[in-house]
Amino acid sequence: MTTVVSGILMLGILVFIHELGHFVVAKMCGVKVLKFSLGFGPKLLSYRHGETDYLLSAIPLGGYVQMLGEGAGPDGEEAVDTREMERSFATKPVSRRLAIVSAGPLMNLLLPLLILPISFMIGVQMPTYFEQPACVGYIAADSDAAAAGFAAGDCVVAINGRQIPHWNAANKRFVAEAGSPLVFDVERDGRRQQLVVPAENNSLEGMQGLGLLPYLKARIGGLAPDMPAAAAGLAEGDLIRRIGSHPVESWYDLRDVVQQVGGEAVSVEFERDGQLFEVELMPEQREAGGDYLLGVAPLHEMETRRFGLISAIGEGFDKTRELIELTIVFIQKLFTGNVSAKNIGGPITVVQVAGQAAQTDIAAILTVLAFISIQLGILNLLPIPILDGGHILFYLVEIITRRPVSMRAREVAQQVGLALLLMLMVLAFYNDIVRLWG
Repeated sequence: MTTVVSGILMLGILVFIHELGHFVVAKMCGVKVLKFSLGFGPKLLSYRHGETDYLLSAIPLGGYVQMLGEGAGPDGEEAVDTREMERSFATKPVSRRLAIVSAGPLMNLLLPLLILPISFMIGVQMPTYFEQPACVGYIAADSDAAAAGFAAGDCVVAINGRQIPHWNAANKRFVAEAGSPLVFDVERDGRRQQLVVPAENNSLEGMQGLGLLPYLKARIGGLAPDMPAAAAGLAEGDLIRRIGSHPVESWYDLRDVVQQVGGEAVSVEFERDGQLFEVELMPEQREAGGDYLLGVAPLHEMETRRFGLISAIGEGFDKTRELIELTIVFIQKLFTGNVSAKNIGGPITVVQVAGQAAQTDIAAILTVLAFISIQLGILNLLPIPILDGGHILFYLVEIITRRPVSMRAREVAQQVGLALLLMLMVLAFYNDIVRLWG
């Protein structure tokens, strides 16, 4: 429940920023604002200040700003008092109407430039291997990488001709290459060779989605209570060196070694504070036919990177540009069929991601806010009638033709846009439910 509430609050912040853009520019352009609402549907709370009603509505999945004369045109959609005609949205020059409609998405795209530098100054946590060479520690069985012939120890140096200096660069590259075969240049035993992953792959989930995992020490990061490891006195931070006669080189060795030992008592050699110790334990099988377990989880080493003010501003700008580019490329690939529609997430996914971030630290919250804000801004700029992008398209046509788009054309376009939006929402909700219950 805490995750859901936190997620809704974070989504509400982004909706507020979006609608605030419309509101402020409307006021600057001399347009009377009748309502400012967070949420849709029945109002829960209302407050009137000056000429505007401020509402909190029941459905927390959006919001709106209602302006005097909004949508009114030559054919007259609504009656506007002649004394207030000059404050009507419809009577304003097309340049001002364009500015008002564009302000919402623009605020969403500008917000990361403000909050990401703060995140970088506070300190961003990331796995230590992100900035290390993309050398593979383990290949998942039955994965794209296994089928392509990858082996533990391979170091990825290029993907489709683009140099890959570290793991993070490889993950970023996959979005641009979605729908295309992936040609990996890898170094193996001092020699370079090429391995090819077909176009149908799981690269949008990153290197690990392909089955390529980084080297991971067999260092304990967590212990399950009432399990053999905890009962034997192992502790977080201990580095497992050997189980019985089997040396343990990485975390990925543990499962196979433990299954070989089975339910027999075995000695475990581990390192703690630079010294070697040994304990005896007996792996436990919780379910008939299931794996034998020690009750340990790996330690994923993280590092916190902090930046000064000037550097943080630069990093924030670069990260914002990167997120915008990735989002645009993803949408392009989606429309060309190179990315599956299964990757579309809806409000449930957004609330989940935002809520999970809210349980961590302020830097993570700001980073996720920036990411969702960019997606919200770009989504609203799509030239689909009923979205801001559709209205922007109408106003651009008006500027070019020197006359407004006819009422009939707008009505038809908005009906088509509403149908498209509803289909997109149904698909997004369906994907959310499949993820939730799958």
